[in-house]
Amino acid sequence: MKTIFKILITFAAIPILFASCKRDLGWKQPIGEDGSKPAAITNVTVTNLNGKAEISYTLPKDPNVLFVKAVYTMTNGQQAEKKAAYYNNTLTVDGFADQAPKPYEVKLYTVTRAGIESEPVSVTVTPLIAPIWLVKESITMINAFGGYNLAANNPTKADIAILILKRNEFNQWEIDNKKSIYTNVDTVLSKIRALDTLNYTFPVLVRDRWGNTTDTVYKPVKPIYEAEFSKSLFRAFVLPGDAPQVTNGARLEYAWDNLFGWPNTSFTLQTTGGTGPHTISFDMGITAKLSRVWIRPFPEGTRYYFLTTMKRFEIWGSANPSLTGAFDNTWILLGSYVVVKPSGLPYGTDNSVDQTTAAAGFNWDIDINAPKVRYIRIRCLENFAGGTAQSINELSVFGDNR
Repeated sequence: MKTIFKILITFAAIPILFASCKRDLGWKQPIGEDGSKPAAITNVTVTNLNGKAEISYTLPKDPNVLFVKAVYTMTNGQQAEKKAAYYNNTLTVDGFADQAPKPYEVKLYTVTRAGIESEPVSVTVTPLIAPIWLVKESITMINAFGGYNLAANNPTKADIAILILKRNEFNQWEIDNKKSIYTNVDTVLSKIRALDTLNYTFPVLVRDRWGNTTDTVYKPVKPIYEAEFSKSLFRAFVLPGDAPQVTNGARLEYAWDNLFGWPNTSFTLQTTGGTGPHTISFDMGITAKLSRVWIRPFPEGTRYYFLTTMKRFEIWGSANPSLTGAFDNTWILLGSYVVVKPSGLPYGTDNSVDQTTAAAGFNWDIDINAPKVRYIRIRCLENFAGGTAQSINELSVFGDNR
């Protein structure tokens, strides 16, 4: 009976305990209850930039102010708002797309935690020429083997799209997403291939992220004839000083056998090849003007930018080489190249973009002014492991073989 009595006392105490936990230990003023109008900003200065303006100011000493708000109308007629937290004293207004400086009114407010706005402070900004016009004026399109090379400068690194237009099935203009470029880098380069040797005129315009666009320019292009050379004619052409292949299955000829994976790869051996640059040489079987060499690196599992994958290398050519193995005047440097991992991740770590990019292979352009050649040498200066051994899973050579 005593035990039952103790249990009843315990259960009776539980509501009392919870009640004490819920007890209000003191009244606190809710955040944002102050409904007074805040003071405005002072000492406003404007720095005009390309397509935008930076506004600096002095904040009032008011603990209720939460942020500063700018209200203005962009070039496209839409109203915009920009906010800056209380601990900042600058704010950037953008979305302007004029070809020449033009004044715009911006109204600035301080806003409290309760959402109360100050009286507006009006300021005039006069942004400089918008980035889309800088990009548009710099665009060049030059004829290339099998297509064209488009280059442009984007000095402010703005988010822009260089749009290439095409006719659709209804004979209306639409964006060609396969040729258009979406970027924010300062130097733009796009290489389009697989076009016929016809006369083309491509409409081109530039758009920013607010939908502002330039006028359309029309760029004429006539691709230079390009064909893939027949690999059935390729032969090993080993010269003195060329690096030996590994002895457990790899062969130089596997670099052009149209097969991927191990052992169907060219793979030089660091230990017997020495610490200097590793070179392989082969005969294409024809004398032709080269446009590009396509190289697919060999993956170690899922890692392409690893071990003997070439990081810095050269391609040399000759129509009638000496047999000494020296890079003498019978050889001409066709190009120097650097492989860049798209993700920038540390050595030994490839993400899906890295893998997809490398698995598709890299196209290395040959100097368009280079003479016709028949013999090719690929010279590895540095691999991703820091050595000089090289591996090539597959390669193809393109150009004018007529």
